[in-house]
Amino acid sequence: MPLPPEGASTLCVIGLGGNLDAPADRVRRARKALAGSEGIREVAFSSLYRSRPMGPQDQPDYVNAVMAIETDLEPLALLDRLQAIEVLEGRVRIGERWGPRTLDLDLLVFGNQVIQHPRLTVPHPGLAVREFVLHPLAEILPDLDVPGVGRIRELAEQCPHNGIEVLVL
Repeated sequence: MPLPPEGASTLCVIGLGGNLDAPADRVRRARKALAGSEGIREVAFSSLYRSRPMGPQDQPDYVNAVMAIETDLEPLALLDRLQAIEVLEGRVRIGERWGPRTLDLDLLVFGNQVIQHPRLTVPHPGLAVREFVLHPLAEILPDLDVPGVGRIRELAEQCPHNGIEVLVL
């Protein structure tokens, strides 16, 4: 994976979500941890959204948001940072796909790069169809053109809301 030129930064989008143990607080703490990380600068942060679970329906609703950052980290180093924050927030990976979790941080977009690596696929494969990603992302970066996927505004207009709602806390 190529590194950005020395001194350059890359615009990235992070998806944040969770549904266990005060998820809105966990998303806020993850935002603060990311923004306070060396090599990362917050560009924009969406509202918090409530969404239905994507997987098993016998779990609480999720709280989701997206965060745009600029970074001089390379993709796998950023992924490592995201996973370290998840662990600090009590995330335990038990192999259950789409099951309940304290915090999930997904690297959705890394500049204009398309990455196929055993640990990382970017743009995130579900980005174009997940309301809990597209609607928050359209709030902060509607004109973002995701390589191989399309412009966020148009994708969000085509994506049903499926009960997603902005949280007023």
